[in-house]
Amino acid sequence: MLSGSVEAALALPTYEVAERLLALPEDQWLDRKSIRVAPRTLADWLIGFANAEGGTLVIGLHDGRVEGIDGRPDHVNALRQASIDFCVPPARARAREIACVNAAGRSDHLLLLSIDPGEVVHTNVRDQVFLRVGDENRRLTFVQRQELTFDRGQSSYEARTVPQTSASSFDEVSVRGYAEVLGAPDASRLLRNRGLVIDGRPTFAGLLLFGVHPQQHVPEAFVRVLRYRGRERGSGRRQELRLDVRLEGPIPEQIEQAKRHVREHQPVRRALLPEGRFGHVALVPEDAWLEGLVNAVVHRSYSLAGDHIRAEIFDDRIEISSPGRFPGLVDPARPWEATRFARNPRIARVCAELDFGQELGEGIRRIFDEMRLAGLVEPVYRQGSALTVLTLSAEPADRALEARLPEGAREVLGALRDAERLSTSEVAGVLGVGRPTAIRRLRALQQAEMVRWVGKSPKDPRAYWSLPPT
Repeated sequence: MLSGSVEAALALPTYEVAERLLALPEDQWLDRKSIRVAPRTLADWLIGFANAEGGTLVIGLHDGRVEGIDGRPDHVNALRQASIDFCVPPARARAREIACVNAAGRSDHLLLLSIDPGEVVHTNVRDQVFLRVGDENRRLTFVQRQELTFDRGQSSYEARTVPQTSASSFDEVSVRGYAEVLGAPDASRLLRNRGLVIDGRPTFAGLLLFGVHPQQHVPEAFVRVLRYRGRERGSGRRQELRLDVRLEGPIPEQIEQAKRHVREHQPVRRALLPEGRFGHVALVPEDAWLEGLVNAVVHRSYSLAGDHIRAEIFDDRIEISSPGRFPGLVDPARPWEATRFARNPRIARVCAELDFGQELGEGIRRIFDEMRLAGLVEPVYRQGSALTVLTLSAEPADRALEARLPEGAREVLGALRDAERLSTSEVAGVLGVGRPTAIRRLRALQQAEMVRWVGKSPKDPRAYWSLPPT
């Protein structure tokens, strides 16, 4: 459950609010603190949220108990002022008190701090910089701080309001759908809390996410899907382009349309399907290219004019290009080690709440994992002066190993990845073959150390096959 569920929790009756907030998992956008937290310490957490995508701090909940905040008015005032007294520059944190019932069964309150993403790098009074990463607050090194300072200058674009727009520029159906996903009772307040509306006017983030036609204001904010015949783009008469489609509209709509087109035109091979007939099987794992596509849409540099996102499909690979370089906190040579940073924190948060892909660091690691599980060469990222390109190749990582693997190996590995464990009979069902044939193929995969058998004896009825631990 995402921290967007805070909105739903706050709409509950007073006696249920605190227990629901306790049940929510702490994540990128939610943390809980005891009323005993010192204002100076609280400021470090406010800084971490402000330097990332913003979030919510609930004070008065600790160690599974509802402490409440009543009875300590001076301390509560000090906590309210922490964003000013101990954050440089002051972090934008809106405070409100929420009625609840404490662990003793008495009426009480919680202090709710809603932190906006900052447009500059925030430090504490000791000149230390923190960044929210998942459910952690990480102190940055000097180099990471320099890179964050550079990236923060690029991230302010989505927070600007769009001239000559108003609330009527939003698609009301999409906005209501977003509020319903989070269980938020007031869609207008939700847009304000997410930084998608300021003083009644949409920000670029709000318009790109929920605008009726965002391309009127950001012409290059679209996705283009191209399908070439063969392995090269070619040029002039030698270029054989089977598909060239431009996908506009708000970001969620672009992602869904692009997903459909890539899935329909992706490179495939013929193989025996689980239902026992031959059909087409994708050469590049969908989870890999979809994650790459979502990352491109969510994290592109929308302030760069003159270019757009492209998903180019060839017979042997998929290439996804996005305007803008990697954020400075990401090493292009080792992108899976990325320190979490979103160039567009408001867009990233909403897309995560709408269940579009993972976040930048986690999403990249997932792309690499999916390609390795499929036995394919690792993804390749390359950067130009204002462009990042991801290449997902269908080339086997080990051609000699690929030649030794039994028929249906990828199907077995994919099924085990999804199910985590399967019996021999279940594997036979996936392959559409008899049990003896399934055993021979599983043994071949076991010898290649790509699967493992878990059981107490050869005839253990509870024995199963799984992927080896990583």
